Amino acid sequence: MKTDFNRPQAAIFASYYRPHLALFAADMLCALLTAAVDLAFPMMTKYTIDRLLPQGLYPLFFAMIGLMLLLYVLRTGFSYFVTYWGHTLGAYIEADMRQDLFNHLQRLSFSFYDNHRTGQIMSRVTNDLWEVTELAHHGPEDLFISLITLLGSFVLILFIRWEIALALLILVPLLLLHTLRSRARMMHASKRVKERTGEINASLESSISGVRVAKAFTNESYEAAQFQKGNQGFKTAKKTYYRSMANFHCRLEFIIHVLTVMVIGLGGFLIMGHKMNLSELITCNLFINAFLQPIRRLANFVEQYTTGMAGFGRFVELMRIGEDITDKPGAQELTHVRGDIAYEDVSFSYNQDVQVLEHLNLRISSGTTLALVGPSGGGKTTICHLLPRFYEIREGRITIDGWDIRDLSLKSLRSHIGIVQQEVFLFAGSIKENIRYGRIGATEEEIIQAAKQAEIHEDIMKLPQGYDTLVGERGIKLSGGQKQRVSIARVFLKNPPVLILDEATSALDSATELKIQRALEALAQGRTTLIIAHRLSTIRKADSIVVIDDDGIRQQGSHAELLAQEGLYATLYAAQFTAP
Repeated sequence: MKTDFNRPQAAIFASYYRPHLALFAADMLCALLTAAVDLAFPMMTKYTIDRLLPQGLYPLFFAMIGLMLLLYVLRTGFSYFVTYWGHTLGAYIEADMRQDLFNHLQRLSFSFYDNHRTGQIMSRVTNDLWEVTELAHHGPEDLFISLITLLGSFVLILFIRWEIALALLILVPLLLLHTLRSRARMMHASKRVKERTGEINASLESSISGVRVAKAFTNESYEAAQFQKGNQGFKTAKKTYYRSMANFHCRLEFIIHVLTVMVIGLGGFLIMGHKMNLSELITCNLFINAFLQPIRRLANFVEQYTTGMAGFGRFVELMRIGEDITDKPGAQELTHVRGDIAYEDVSFSYNQDVQVLEHLNLRISSGTTLALVGPSGGGKTTICHLLPRFYEIREGRITIDGWDIRDLSLKSLRSHIGIVQQEVFLFAGSIKENIRYGRIGATEEEIIQAAKQAEIHEDIMKLPQGYDTLVGERGIKLSGGQKQRVSIARVFLKNPPVLILDEATSALDSATELKIQRALEALAQGRTTLIIAHRLSTIRKADSIVVIDDDGIRQQGSHAELLAQEGLYATLYAAQFTAP
């Protein structure tokens, strides 16, 4: 379902009912029938007291009692449907929102994740939408039942004694005014609670991920103090919300009790003046109870609305963040890739203040290997990230086989590029699942072949469960070299025409490095390969080496040519291989 998130929030919220209209209609029908039974009971009671008992119509009296019992049996069924299927409807809507949000997060560029903490994002995907279930179910139902019951009770009381109906007409606007004034305060307080919850989740995610670092530096007490600081902010925000909620409920209950006392007092006064009989007072009191029930429903609705819409508002806020890297209309599909790559006058900055690349020109011929070396911060990784459009360039253009990459669909572009990141990430599944991530439909034989090419098959077979061994969160159960080789196996399985190896052997010891280097060289045959390396031993055989620092490209040539120039490359090489 495609939703326009530029509309008002109420319209966006309502649009999520569209796929579930049949269930929603059935829920509202059962709610209507429940309200009808509640309205019918006082009138049936009045008829029984006024007509059947005084006239001795006892068979009809017991028939009426049986009818009342039957109506309440039916009401129980209606109530069950509303409780079960109504809450299920809310869960469906919450799940739809969460799916839309997850899909949207998948489309956002690296820039978004550079500026947002993981814990904050998780809080919006989980906690913020949890209360939407209650609002999606109870919101329309409570409003509908309350409206029907209030209007029905008021009209029926009006037919019995207009004086009591007039008293209700005076007090109900006060209730509505109090509700509207309280809603804004509670909404603001609830939003603050959710923000503080997001901060706690972000702090928790960071602390758990870095627990080994904290222990290594014996900073457990510091981490506890930092978490306590965030937790204190959460408690303060929660207290503010509960204060607003307590003020709202207590004032509402006071007005409700005043209403009850006023009706009894006014009814007694009318009885004293012989303008009302006892059965009418009993009936009015029954209607007052029916009248107060929707008022309490509205009170609950206000609380649900403030918490639910606060979370929904944060959901919409995230959904309105534009996708800064998208397919242009009529984007072409990249096929039969040769791998000729060109950076033409490319400039890029992560923000407006710091320019990372400025008027960069670089060409990589099909099937050749180009290595990027130089001090950290020169833009080597940035150059590689621009090719699959993880970030969008500010000026110039990047082409592959003559195609401007902005004219190609993202999926087809990225499907032809294989990347081994400097920081290896493994999903918390099995080794087999992590390798298969390179090509989801791969067979077990293809997975094993990729593992053999990455020199990891023998290590896997030594594990208790082999390829079904669970790697733990972020691959914690594997060594650094094993994680790196599993990630390389994913690229072998993908078998792309263009490779990006960002420090692909950085986590390997010397013996393992020699084995994997042979495999990488075999993989690079006939493919266009970009290698980022600090260990210059891994790129001696590259067709071309580009030396980059903060001022841009300083040198370019083969290993032998750059050594002969006695420039920055020779200095870096000497620093690594010349004994002190």
